[in-house]
Amino acid sequence: MRRRQILVVEDNYLLLEMLTALCERNGIAVVSVSSGEAAVAAIRQATAAEDRAGGAFALLLTDINLPGLIDGWSVAQAFRMLNPNGPVIYSSTGGCNDRRAVPDSVFLAKPFRIQDVVDLANSMMREPAAGSESLILRATG
Repeated sequence: MRRRQILVVEDNYLLLEMLTALCERNGIAVVSVSSGEAAVAAIRQATAAEDRAGGAFALLLTDINLPGLIDGWSVAQAFRMLNPNGPVIYSSTGGCNDRRAVPDSVFLAKPFRIQDVVDLANSMMREPAAGSESLILRATG
């Protein structure tokens, strides 16, 4: 069985390292990048390597506010163009007032528990999308 691989896009290097480490400890291979430009390049490169066989990444986790010209909304759109049913998790310290979210995506407000993100990613990779609305999750406590 092929190991699941996800793309994590986060400009906070400490958070990026923690997410990557915990995912890998849970058997999830991670490609981690810190900008939208690098994310789009990784999506294109991995998809070309997979020869468009269902998309190269099983899931995208992206911060919304990224440095450079490409934000998390645009990264998710590029991901979905090449992987139409691929699960997307958005994260940000700000709210999710923008309606540019791709269908069947999830918004996770920062701060969050890293283990909760890993659990959510595992769940989204296991279950097919059920509706066409985006889900908003807010951290508690």
